[in-house]
Amino acid sequence: MSISGQNLSIVIVTLKSENVIDQCIKSINKNIPIIVVENSNNKKFKDDLELRYSNVRCVLSKSNIGMGAGNNIGIKLANTDYVLILNPDVKLHGSALNEIFLASQKLTEFSILSPISSEIKYPNYGMLNKKVEIKLSNEPFKVDYVDGYAMLFNKKKFKNDKYFDENFFLYLENNDLCLRTKREGGSIFVVPLAKIDHQGSKTLNSKYTNEVELSRNWHWVWSKYYYNKKNFGLFRALREGLFTYFSSLVKFLFYAVIKNNFKKNIYFNRASGFYNGFLGKTSWYRPKLDD
Repeated sequence: MSISGQNLSIVIVTLKSENVIDQCIKSINKNIPIIVVENSNNKKFKDDLELRYSNVRCVLSKSNIGMGAGNNIGIKLANTDYVLILNPDVKLHGSALNEIFLASQKLTEFSILSPISSEIKYPNYGMLNKKVEIKLSNEPFKVDYVDGYAMLFNKKKFKNDKYFDENFFLYLENNDLCLRTKREGGSIFVVPLAKIDHQGSKTLNSKYTNEVELSRNWHWVWSKYYYNKKNFGLFRALREGLFTYFSSLVKFLFYAVIKNNFKKNIYFNRASGFYNGFLGKTSWYRPKLDD
């Protein structure tokens, strides 16, 4: 079940990511095929990428469909047994892929592999039971979930091309997929010698910071409600979300009184995310990213 440069593809979902995509692509071996899924209808972006990089195929999704849905497109288009998804603000260390190849030779089976973040304070993996201690070594180790900005899929382990739940637009789609993988008997490993840098929240141009922040606050609360209800039931979803809902309403009123419009909108979006999730509405909110 070993991985090599001949049976691996890379998938990168982008949206107005011109400022970071080049450093991501340049950190990948030029012989490995890359599928970029651009969540817009930006033909110029597609043409420029494919002109500069002979191993890149860029697909336009036509609209902003989210990370999970975008990754699903790329994974299904890949003609290889293994697919590594990366956020465009991720950069591979020079030996990262080789370390993944070597680790795959040591494992008898796996559904998902992940490189490890170079930022030790912010690990890109975890256990559902926080009391379980993870002992780091140079060998691959099992975890319950990994962050979605760098995940390698063994496609044969996913029946009927069932990858990310596309009801999630942003946040927790990776946790949901990892939880389903574990429940279906799959295994998830981190490769500690395969290091990556993740800039974090640098995927979009900085001029969209406020719009992105409003979107994040809406989707974090919506996704948390949906994730908990789907996987653990209504009671847990309410228990985890009601305090956020009521405290957000209070803070919305406070910031409205002192006329801090940005903070007011932040807490309105948090309350709205929970309310829409509770009503069973889709994750419809989209940031305004028009130039």
